Amino acid sequence: MKKKVYLTLKNGKVFQGYRFGAKGEVIGELVFSTGGVDNCLVELTDPAYYGQILLNTFPLIGNYGVVPEEFEYEKPCVSAYVVREVCDEPSNFRSEGKLDDYLKKEGIVGIYGVDTRELTKIIRENGVMSAYIGDKPLQDLSILQEYSIKNAVEKMTCKESATYGDENAKYTVAFVDYGSKKSDVEQLTSLGVKVIKLPASTTAEEILSLDVDGVVLSAGPGNPAENTAAIEEIKKLVGKKPVLGVSLGFQMLALALGAQTAKMKTGHRGGQPVKCLDNGRVYISAQNHGYEVIASSVVNGKVNYVNVNDGSVEGIEYPELNAYGVQFDPAALSVACQTNILYEKFLAKLK
Repeated sequence: MKKKVYLTLKNGKVFQGYRFGAKGEVIGELVFSTGGVDNCLVELTDPAYYGQILLNTFPLIGNYGVVPEEFEYEKPCVSAYVVREVCDEPSNFRSEGKLDDYLKKEGIVGIYGVDTRELTKIIRENGVMSAYIGDKPLQDLSILQEYSIKNAVEKMTCKESATYGDENAKYTVAFVDYGSKKSDVEQLTSLGVKVIKLPASTTAEEILSLDVDGVVLSAGPGNPAENTAAIEEIKKLVGKKPVLGVSLGFQMLALALGAQTAKMKTGHRGGQPVKCLDNGRVYISAQNHGYEVIASSVVNGKVNYVNVNDGSVEGIEYPELNAYGVQFDPAALSVACQTNILYEKFLAKLK
């Protein structure tokens, strides 16, 4: 039997739906993703969603079932999940179960049957906002007014170092993990690179002592400016080794080099068009972030990618420092161009 459940927004508006996944109540920052297909497993296990309630604009979710090969992290990273319709009978030869059962097992609260189009419109007009999911509408909205995501990187970074790839690879890269996806490391190892994955608390001195050829600052969740200690370590690295910053790592690289960041109204989650200012080409990229680098604050660097929709900064290059970064997943351009153009650019810098 369907169990009614309610979603209460920070502005007091209430939506009624039905429960799936785990029982319980939850508070988080409600955000939406515009992914055009049912790739929910990738999104549910993306560490960049830490502290957030994910809403999918794609209407039917779970029709591919649960496919562990698609997991980006050992467990779901979202606080809760909001969908229009959930599939009870998945059809996929790789499926190992239903989404509902998976969320129950992992303790993730879900709600379906709500008007996700209306919810998306509210967020687009008013910006992301905290929300509550429970058996009754929330009466005390002060709880939502006070909610914020804190210490996200500390919660999602790896706890100890690990090495991936060929031990005898030509290049070795230090991969500083601020809350990365599994595929981030796999992209590098697929190019024949040995990757040493390190916790976010690793110092510049410790990284340089490894005698690596370059450094990758990974993607991750939360407010980049919150990570003051890590930003100070990045300052000590830049100019000594080639550095590539991705998403959160890109924002922290920019902060280390004098730029400023700000929270976006809605953020970019899902597919986003980005334009390369060097060649004029437009690419469809995969993104998941709620903060941006302020274009007017960029110093000593060249903005070389911008978002087609809102003009926000998508990439910066610092030629004199042998450093650059992009706001999106570098692998996204690999699909469009049949080559890992951004990672190959990084490898060229290692030479």
